[in-house]
Amino acid sequence: MNTFTLIGLLTSLLGSLAIYLASPNQRWLAVPWPARAARPAGILLLAAGLVALLQALQPAAGSFVFVHWLMLLFVLLPYLGALLDSRRKTRS
Repeated sequence: MNTFTLIGLLTSLLGSLAIYLASPNQRWLAVPWPARAARPAGILLLAAGLVALLQALQPAAGSFVFVHWLMLLFVLLPYLGALLDSRRKTRS
């Protein structure tokens, strides 16, 4: 795998995670991250991920991978949060 592809996927993951954890409806943490800091940081990380993917792939393929990766992450993160929340409730 190309280094830029890996960097693009990881920074996009971190950006999605920052945006999700700044949401008031997130279930990973007891208190959401401060939105004024986390959302712009997440957007910058997403932009960096897109730039890295465009470096690694052709423009159409890079944007396709980026958009599909974001769709996967923004669907998967809330479900993982719900799974974590249900496991915490069963333990207590």
